[in-house]
Amino acid sequence: MSDSLDRRLDAIARHPFRAKFHLRGRDRVTAELKGPATIRWHARDLIARRLAPAEPYKDGRQTPYRGHPVFVAQHATATCCRTCLRRWHDIPQGRELTPEERAYVVDVICRWIEREIESPAR
Repeated sequence: MSDSLDRRLDAIARHPFRAKFHLRGRDRVTAELKGPATIRWHARDLIARRLAPAEPYKDGRQTPYRGHPVFVAQHATATCCRTCLRRWHDIPQGRELTPEERAYVVDVICRWIEREIESPAR
């Protein structure tokens, strides 16, 4: 699964808008200090509240650009809104995300954060 996630992340990173996002400053420090298990828990919670509903509140504008490593990762991985999920990950709009889809989105976000932490700070 990691190979397919990495290929998907590499493809998304070739898009100029998505390529601009990296963990920097406080967001990077938060990811490093909290560790992968806590960040994964935060990602699950944020996805459940902000992205999983059939019609998320303020869809398309619900994800801040910074303030938490998961937010940065969502923009970098095109998991920030239901339109991006449809366009980049083939997950349809207009219905609640399934448990499998939620797990996939969390895996994408957490893998991106993991890759960012493994690379030198920018």
